[in-house]
Amino acid sequence: MAVPSLKPYLPQSLTGRATLILLLPVVILQLVVSVVFIQRHIDDVTAQMSEGVLLELHYLLDEIGDAPTLGEARLVARDLGPKLQIRVTIPAQDELSDGYRWYDLSGWRVISALREGLPEAEVIDLKRSKSSVHMRVPTRYGSVDLRFPRQRISAANPHQLLVLMITTGLLMSAIAYLFLRNQLRPITRLAAAAQAFGKGRHTAYKPSGAREVRAAGLAFLDMRDRIERQIESRTLMLSGISHDLRTPLTRMRLELGLMEESEEVEALTRDVADMERLVNEFLAFARGDALEAPEPVDAAAMLQDFVGRASRGGQPVSLGRCDETGIVQLRPMAVARALDNLVGNAVRYGSHAWVSLEAGRQALILRVEDDGPGIPEAERDQAVKAFARLDPARNQNLPGVGLGLSIAADIARSHGGQLRLGSSASHGGLRADLVLAR
Repeated sequence: MAVPSLKPYLPQSLTGRATLILLLPVVILQLVVSVVFIQRHIDDVTAQMSEGVLLELHYLLDEIGDAPTLGEARLVARDLGPKLQIRVTIPAQDELSDGYRWYDLSGWRVISALREGLPEAEVIDLKRSKSSVHMRVPTRYGSVDLRFPRQRISAANPHQLLVLMITTGLLMSAIAYLFLRNQLRPITRLAAAAQAFGKGRHTAYKPSGAREVRAAGLAFLDMRDRIERQIESRTLMLSGISHDLRTPLTRMRLELGLMEESEEVEALTRDVADMERLVNEFLAFARGDALEAPEPVDAAAMLQDFVGRASRGGQPVSLGRCDETGIVQLRPMAVARALDNLVGNAVRYGSHAWVSLEAGRQALILRVEDDGPGIPEAERDQAVKAFARLDPARNQNLPGVGLGLSIAADIARSHGGQLRLGSSASHGGLRADLVLAR
């Protein structure tokens, strides 16, 4: 039979786990040491004190037993009992029950010591009173009740050490937790900076804390700077390529415009237009959203505006579910470009596109569905790669270089999310979920 795992019940945060590692051994050690020490202390003290009490009990019972009459036995109990701090009732009258309370640490040892020294005792009651011991012992005049202070046979405050150790342990644990939290705070700040960078946000971060944490922070800053320089260099290089490619294409378009109209000229003009479109699509993929900074945006309003503009532009697009999101940090132009690619693919391979927005606590889901042929499940991972063509799964005669889904996936990743492809349950075509972290 499989042993149940404790992982679901353990703290998930680094602070919680470090606190558990700090406190659990201390608490267990204190409890074990305290209980063992106190138990030995109780045993030793009870054994020593019970010897004197048992001598007095035997002496008192012998004197009562030697009395010739019941009246004289009562006189002995009246005169000798107070001197020994033992109250005697002849004959027995009290209602007693044998045993002790469950939380009485010394109760078992007290009863054991009394029964060893006075095995004829009928009842030893520690429940009746916290401060006294009640016993019932047989004599020649019947059973007698004996009562004497509890402090005569056991330590008065056996719990003081335990209370002192627990109090001291809690105080020291609280102090240790404060120092531990200060040590973990730099790790939390590093994690927050890395998470923000994964969502495309640049937050101020300064390494601090222990040497290893500072080293990790410096490595993160170095990595972030290299990535930003790489993105900037790529953007500048592609801007230059854009200028170099657009210039000859513009000259070719002008020269074709000056030529007499013919089938060859029209074909060349279409080829030039295709080249311009392909260059623009490639540059949009390579540029991504590197030049745009995140800003507070109402995602619901942004989506409604996008669908309105697409409809006015002649695209068959409808707005479905649109949850209220409030203000979130997004790159609106990049998100609009991703939506434009998804909607463009939807209306290119289908007859209509449906756009919706679902808002969760951790992410926003911008969903685009169509009624086209869709993409087979086995080819969906390949579909989001750059320049991927899934023909004949999708119509090969339709234009495109396979960058639309790749651009959307890149923009989703820059927002700390992903692009998920599936089948539309409502319309039968492709369902593209642009997941953006909040």
